[in-house]
Amino acid sequence: MKVGVLGATGYAGQELVRLLQCHKEVKDLYLSSSSVAGEDYDSVYPHWSGQNVGILQDENVPDLDVLFCALPHGLTAARTSTFLSRNIKVIDLGADFRLNSVQIYEEWYKIKHPAAELLKEAVYGLPELYREQIRGQALIANPGCYPTATLLALVPLLRNNLLQTGYLIIDAKSGVSGAGRGVSLGTHYSEVNENFKAYGVASHRHTPEIEQELSRAAGHPLTVTFTPHLVPMTRGMLVTIYAAVQQGVNEEDLRRCWLEQYQDEEFIHVLPPRTWPQTKFASGSNNAFLQLTVDQRTGNVVLIAAIDNLIKGAAGQAIQNMNLVMGWPEGQGISGTALWP
Repeated sequence: MKVGVLGATGYAGQELVRLLQCHKEVKDLYLSSSSVAGEDYDSVYPHWSGQNVGILQDENVPDLDVLFCALPHGLTAARTSTFLSRNIKVIDLGADFRLNSVQIYEEWYKIKHPAAELLKEAVYGLPELYREQIRGQALIANPGCYPTATLLALVPLLRNNLLQTGYLIIDAKSGVSGAGRGVSLGTHYSEVNENFKAYGVASHRHTPEIEQELSRAAGHPLTVTFTPHLVPMTRGMLVTIYAAVQQGVNEEDLRRCWLEQYQDEEFIHVLPPRTWPQTKFASGSNNAFLQLTVDQRTGNVVLIAAIDNLIKGAAGQAIQNMNLVMGWPEGQGISGTALWP
């Protein structure tokens, strides 16, 4: 297989390179970067020294079987039609094809959608929830990191009408790598170190993506309160969700629903009662860890999910989608446990 990565020098792009190097179906790897084309990959990431990863190319994409696009929003969509016409399967790690509504995309991302006609062809790429829709498709919208953790926890419970939909609070925390490799004051060491802050309050762009997929699960429109936070660590994501259960629903009903949904899943782990997810459980892996409890005082449920924001939240899930699209074993190239400690 000939596989390419647009945006190979970003954090998600580098993780794609690392994982694809171990994928036995990948023979040739085309890596591009508009900013450092012509340079050796190990000149950008010296930890690759001696491994002959290759020279970074410009963005004149050659004939490929699969192309991963790890680019800012707006840049992938403008070229996707051309890629598809050349029989290149596209897995977009950006936001261009995640939202079904052109109007909502343009409202939240403040640009005109470059390829609105392709939205109906794109499949939302969260394998554990939409596996059969993903198989064999040509255009996959890889979910955002916050939506991945949130949807894995909530969708099965909403599909089974176990939660009330008028009260959903999502309190999420991410490592700094989620902001990307670009330099900005907000992710400067002295700004982040020994600090903890909310950002994108009531305005984060993952909000409509979360609401779209939760509404799909519930069968009617719903809204959520979503607040992300920046944690002074490199990678990892922990999402805590508060919800009201339906009348007569107990903790065992909720846990049974999760276990039935995920019992055969390689990467989703429902932890034993009272074992709470930690970001280190998932660090460097494609795994997700889930736990819940019903607060007996309030009657509300607390759901917690932990993932690696760069793996299950980006590059690992993208390769999981490629494996599904191509008909290969789903865990190929991405199996394995976290780094510990």
